Amino acid sequence: MIEPFLEMLAVERGASRHTLEAYRRDLARAGRFLAERGTSLDAAREEDLRAFLQAETAAGLEAATVARRLAALRTYFRFLYLEGRRPDDPAAGLDAPKRKTALPRVLSEDEVLALIEAARADTSPRGLRLSTLLELAYSTGLRVSELVGLPLSALAADRSWLLVRGKGGKERIVPIGRPARACLEAWLAVRPSFLAGPKSTRFLFPSTSRSGHLTRQRLLQLLKALAPAAGIEPVRISPHVLRHAFATHLLERGADLRSVQALLGHADIATTQVYTHVQTHRLQAVVETHHPLARARSEGRGPPGPEDET
Repeated sequence: MIEPFLEMLAVERGASRHTLEAYRRDLARAGRFLAERGTSLDAAREEDLRAFLQAETAAGLEAATVARRLAALRTYFRFLYLEGRRPDDPAAGLDAPKRKTALPRVLSEDEVLALIEAARADTSPRGLRLSTLLELAYSTGLRVSELVGLPLSALAADRSWLLVRGKGGKERIVPIGRPARACLEAWLAVRPSFLAGPKSTRFLFPSTSRSGHLTRQRLLQLLKALAPAAGIEPVRISPHVLRHAFATHLLERGADLRSVQALLGHADIATTQVYTHVQTHRLQAVVETHHPLARARSEGRGPPGPEDET
């Protein structure tokens, strides 16, 4: 039932190709493990699934990876149950492994600007493509899959905004900053030279790849190759780091969390709150400036004594 399950995810939930491939790999891995235990994926019991997850943890996999395996199993067996293929859901009682809350890796504003300047130094069509990708990534905070897979039709006629289809097929409007708009205009002039067959014509960043657009992997390679020219270690660079920089720098400059949530396309504001670590120093300054006791001390008045209390 894996193929019908993946078809359901694609049609009813708008799952991306990346998500579908990840679920397919996770379920296939579980199936191989269960076959060694003398059973099959569709016939697995709760103890079989628990043994699989324990084996994955014992193999040294990250908690996030094991949690994704569990998510795939939960979604799959819920599907089987709702389709009447099983009278029970063996994954319902499984607990997710505890995950460390890791703060996102972030580049400074100067480092991002250095990266963009390094890309601009290459005035060839390929250099212009990379400059445009960098400008758009930092200007919009798009996920890498959203960025490389942008259809040409997502771009507004005046280049001031994008209509982005994100996770679960949800659409959002994302504004584009002036520097990125200027870069886009230059890129669109040379874009036809990158067209490679009918499939590629619909994408903003066409390619000879099977998908018809520039791949996530190729963008990662380009960024890592560019990093030394900007004085940045390649290990610190990825498309997702640019998304982190976009959110972090907005908050550092006073943007409110709800606006950043909308721009990033987060369904839950709790996901966006990971970026509030950057506000610590700003919040401290707010308290020191506006709190009554802090103001009293700055004006030479001490805190209220017992005789002042009512």
